[in-house]
Amino acid sequence: MNIKQIRNATLVVEYAGKKFLIDPMLAEKGAYPPFPNSLRQDQFNPLVDLPTSIENIIHDIDAVIVTHLHLDHFDDVAKDVLPKDIKMFVQNEEDATEVRNTGFQNVEVLQEDTVFEGIQLIKTKGEHGRGEILKLAGIVCGVVFKHSKEKTLYVAGDTVWYDAVQEVIDTNKPEIIAVNGGNNQFFEGGSLIMGKEDIFEVNKAAPNSQIIVSHMEAVNHWTLSKAELKSFLDEKGISSTVFVPDDGESYTF
Repeated sequence: MNIKQIRNATLVVEYAGKKFLIDPMLAEKGAYPPFPNSLRQDQFNPLVDLPTSIENIIHDIDAVIVTHLHLDHFDDVAKDVLPKDIKMFVQNEEDATEVRNTGFQNVEVLQEDTVFEGIQLIKTKGEHGRGEILKLAGIVCGVVFKHSKEKTLYVAGDTVWYDAVQEVIDTNKPEIIAVNGGNNQFFEGGSLIMGKEDIFEVNKAAPNSQIIVSHMEAVNHWTLSKAELKSFLDEKGISSTVFVPDDGESYTF
């Protein structure tokens, strides 16, 4: 498999001969207002440019997976530029209705036993924060990829570390895990996605797995920098198995 970090949580995953686009945020730098009640209120989102053209990103994509409908995971530009007949996977019927309402005709709700072109796609639970903030953040999902000719991949999505993430790791034993780091948060409510201690818990739960940390430094409410995370990984002695990619960087497993 090949996993390419595009920007924010947007990944291109080539797996068992098929090419998946995950959580596309494709607007130009500065296209959207900052998320309110958080850091960098003077900086518009996304904070950085795409590492390559939209044409390159969406070329030969076989399917799109949208883990939830927040702007930084499925934006207006993605809705405009993606072919309306492309295969779209979403987490529930509510999201499917919204995606269909934007013109997409081939929308499927992920299940725990979805199969696409011989690839098993398993929808996983996530919690987009802890406590009261969950009501505001809403429902999210992740996905596990399985195929007889590939290592198992777990894309955790916008979740903090909690018991259901441990359960996915214990049940599916993924050799490759992609998590959303950056410790993004508002001034109240705490972490919305993983911070460095959450990522360390993933490593402890799956010490033999290789972990890619996405969703960093691209929208205004991030609080954990790539440099700080890399320093933490060095301190814990796990930088050889936990990767913090630059936008445009890819890994083959």
